[in-house]
Amino acid sequence: MPFLPARRKPKLPLLLAVGTLLVTGAVLEVPDAKASAAGCKATELFVAPGGNDRGKGSKSSPFKTIERARDHIRDKGLNQSGRMRCDIHVNLRAGDYPVKRTVDLDDRDSGTQGHRVVYRSYDGPGKARVTGAEAVTGWKEYKDGIYRADVGTDQPFYTLFEDGKRATTARYPNRAADDKWSPYMTSVLKEPEKEAVRQWLYSNPGEWDLDWDLSNAQVMIWSGGSWSWFTDTVPIRDWNQPKNQMTLKYWTRYALINSRGGSRYFLQNSLDFLDQAGEYYMDFKAGQLYYKPRGDIDDVTVLRPTVKTLFNLAGADPSRRVEGITLDGLTLQYTDFVDWYRSGWISDGDSGYPHKYPEYDRQIELPRNRFGAVTVTNSEDITLSRLRMSDTGYHAVYALFANDGLTVRDSLLENIGGDGIKVEGPYPGEGNTSNGHLLTNNYITHYGELVPGDASGIELMNTGHNTVSHSHIKHSARYGVSLEVRPEVAPKDNYARGNTFEYLRIEEAGLDSGDMGAFYTYGVSNVEPHTVDNHVRQVVIGDVIPDASMPDSGTRGVHMDAGGCGFSFEDIEVGKTTDQSYQSYQCNTVENGNWEADFDPSRMEYDKIGVTDDFPYPLPDGDTQ
Repeated sequence: MPFLPARRKPKLPLLLAVGTLLVTGAVLEVPDAKASAAGCKATELFVAPGGNDRGKGSKSSPFKTIERARDHIRDKGLNQSGRMRCDIHVNLRAGDYPVKRTVDLDDRDSGTQGHRVVYRSYDGPGKARVTGAEAVTGWKEYKDGIYRADVGTDQPFYTLFEDGKRATTARYPNRAADDKWSPYMTSVLKEPEKEAVRQWLYSNPGEWDLDWDLSNAQVMIWSGGSWSWFTDTVPIRDWNQPKNQMTLKYWTRYALINSRGGSRYFLQNSLDFLDQAGEYYMDFKAGQLYYKPRGDIDDVTVLRPTVKTLFNLAGADPSRRVEGITLDGLTLQYTDFVDWYRSGWISDGDSGYPHKYPEYDRQIELPRNRFGAVTVTNSEDITLSRLRMSDTGYHAVYALFANDGLTVRDSLLENIGGDGIKVEGPYPGEGNTSNGHLLTNNYITHYGELVPGDASGIELMNTGHNTVSHSHIKHSARYGVSLEVRPEVAPKDNYARGNTFEYLRIEEAGLDSGDMGAFYTYGVSNVEPHTVDNHVRQVVIGDVIPDASMPDSGTRGVHMDAGGCGFSFEDIEVGKTTDQSYQSYQCNTVENGNWEADFDPSRMEYDKIGVTDDFPYPLPDGDTQ
């Protein structure tokens, strides 16, 4: 289905001016959500955990829920054009705001006449905590340190947490450590003619215990044999023990054998696998949760997620956008994953809709997987500032299709199920509706926890005129930063132009995959002449060393894949890799990369690379940057 054009041109001059300031090394001040326009007194509403939705929304009589404050603004018309003469502040007092359904903000909730509606943590960054989880209670001892609780079958969930730390779905073989995905088993080729199958998984005799109960089990697999590019998480439909064959419920993205090489995988979610503290098993059919706590069951809090998205900011369509809204200083914690996952459709045109470039079906998320803890679509001028986001089932921030001028800044994102920040424009050639985003001063760490394949700290797809700057991105099975379209897209239909990446520190990328770069592009400029209009400067990339089990080709610092042209690189430093520091076609320019003999380290502005000194949260991982 074709997408409607944007109702107005993106506000590029302002955003490009911002980019200019960042290029000079200047640090922009965070807009103070407490300050309104000169001579203007903001409307102040208050929400508190101990409030009452029948209250007045004042400081002394606060509302209890965010939705009640939102509805009060709607009902009173406080943000209507012609009436809104100042900002509106929705002040969330310190404490927890558990949600059982997504908080939706649409074009009715927009700021108007140049003013903003600001949902903020009133008592300081991180003090107001919006959480998408609830405690599991009623535990009864099962055996061997394992406890069981009845959780029902009406709301299944696909990740779990103990005292703010993600639990591991019981798996075989057991993981080596909490921050590793390995070790794995490897699929085998049963018969030569079965090499291309995507639904039959074979093992060698003796690798599987024939007494396992796999009635609720899944396979997590790097499909494609040696192609360690994407991971699939797929339920097991059937198991033929005599043949050492499992049939998966859905096809994987790639074949399970490639060039007679097998795919790495592990099995998960069987009670027979539950033998480690911090592991859980969910019996979906009986509605029973089994868990082996890290501590005493009476002293820990086990949390099950209640929502996949905490905030959904969505205009009705590209001509009716939600705009002028800020989320500031909030802690956003706990969201859910999905029952099965595959990245994109398998073949061109599989979406069933006519598109100018049906190849993009293989690039875009399936509709069922288009969500983040904060999901943004059909928007303009949305700001996410000083957020502390953690323990998400999937992406932390996902901006999809028609969005202009999204800002994500000064935020800490950690323990993320998928990408940290993903910005995806429309199908190529169907309207340039995603432009001018500013992603700056963010610390993103331990992402891709549930979807290690293709995970990126920041992923831009088919979007242009963006600035990604002053950020620290750390610990990923795959990418640090990526910019992608498709190699088949004609220049006039390719919207990934005019992007700037600068003052970035990328560490611990490529921990479990190959044929990749910590900075990665795919299909961005495919036809000569290659206009250089994407720019990368002042970037430090640490060692890119994969797990020993990874069979694919090597890891790289910078990898300009399939049409990755039209870039300038200036002042780039790369640590150890298993292949090249820099792999590219002869279609990009390089000035002062440390893989060249004349590299001058004095040009590196180390003191400005990564997050700035005024980053609002303590840095994780013991970092002192």
